[in-house]
Amino acid sequence: QVQLVESGGGSVQPGGSLRLSCVASGFSSDYYAIGWFRQAPGKAREGVSCISKSREMTYYSDSVKGRFTISRDNAKNTVYLQMNSLKPEDTAVYYCAAANPEHTKVVVTTMSCYGMQYWGKGTLVTVSS
Repeated sequence: QVQLVESGGGSVQPGGSLRLSCVASGFSSDYYAIGWFRQAPGKAREGVSCISKSREMTYYSDSVKGRFTISRDNAKNTVYLQMNSLKPEDTAVYYCAAANPEHTKVVVTTMSCYGMQYWGKGTLVTVSS
């Protein structure tokens, strides 16, 4: 059974940092594209950052470029999102998602990320003074 479990969320002051982790089970993340998405209260879910299975392609939304960094450790079946210089507008529930490009049309480019198959339950990030 495919499962994604996020952790690392919490409350932080503006300018602070957090590192989110997403541990995958039930599949080998080597073969999957993985991404982070977020949904703020009253807003639609948006893509934050994604990484292709080969690590060749990474996507960052304009709102997080230069502040967030996605990385993956396939040996640990884990993907990370390092978030620096956090702003109040980064407050949201952050979701990890994954997709196998052999099974579905998932797209990860420098300009876009969509087509994820599996989703975690999310972790809340609150940025407030």
